[in-house]
Amino acid sequence: MPAAGEPAAGHGLPPIEPPESGDFWADGEPAPQPTEPASLQAKLRTSMEWVAVAIGALVVALLIKAFLLQAFYIPSASMEPTLHENDRVLVNKLSYRIGDVERGDVIVFEKPEGAPGDIDDFIKRVIGLPGETVSFSGGSVFIDGRQLDESYIDGAPTNSGPVINGCSNAPAVPDTCVVPDGMVFVLGDNRVSSQDSRFFGPIDEDTIVGRAFLKVWPIGDIGFL
Repeated sequence: MPAAGEPAAGHGLPPIEPPESGDFWADGEPAPQPTEPASLQAKLRTSMEWVAVAIGALVVALLIKAFLLQAFYIPSASMEPTLHENDRVLVNKLSYRIGDVERGDVIVFEKPEGAPGDIDDFIKRVIGLPGETVSFSGGSVFIDGRQLDESYIDGAPTNSGPVINGCSNAPAVPDTCVVPDGMVFVLGDNRVSSQDSRFFGPIDEDTIVGRAFLKVWPIGDIGFL
C-alpha cells in the first residue's frame, strides 16, 4: 500500500509543464507583434490638433485685443509722475461700452486732427465732461468756477495754451472752454510738457480706445491707476 499522503500508483495527475514562451493563444495562433508607439496617421492627427489649438489661441488673443484688453506703451513724459516714458499699461476697451467717461479717468484715444507728432494713440487724463466749463487761472484748473483738486500732478502750474478751438463758447479764448456734447477735455499730468486739449481742443468720445487701469511694466511698479 502506498504511504499515507501519496497518490496510488496509476491514479495521480500528470505533471503540469510550464507553457512555452508566447504559447497563450488558441489554435496555435502566433502572439501579435508589438506596434510602434504612434503610427503616421496618429502623428498627423496630433499635429493637426496642435495647429487647431494654436489657431484657436491666436483667435482668442485677437478677440481680446479687439474688444477687451490691449497693452500700450507710454511714448513720452507727458503723464509724469503717474506714468513714465516706456511704461506699459493695460487698457480696458469695454469700460465705455457699459459705462460713462468719468473725470480723472486715464484714457487712450486716437490722435486728434492737427495734433503734432507721428504717434497714433495718445494717453491723457479726463478733466472736463460734456457741458462743463473748463477754465485756467493762477496756475490752477477750474470746472464751472470751482477749483479742481489735482493730487496726481507734479505740482507745476497749469498754464493755458493758445486759443482753444472746438469749444462751445464763442469767441474762442485761451483760458476757457465749454465742452461740447459728446466730447471731453483732457490734460496730461505733466502740465509743462504735454500736448493736450489746451492745444488741440476737446476730443470726441467716439475716438476713445479705452480706459488705462493697470500699469504692468516695470515689474517693480505694477499697480492700478
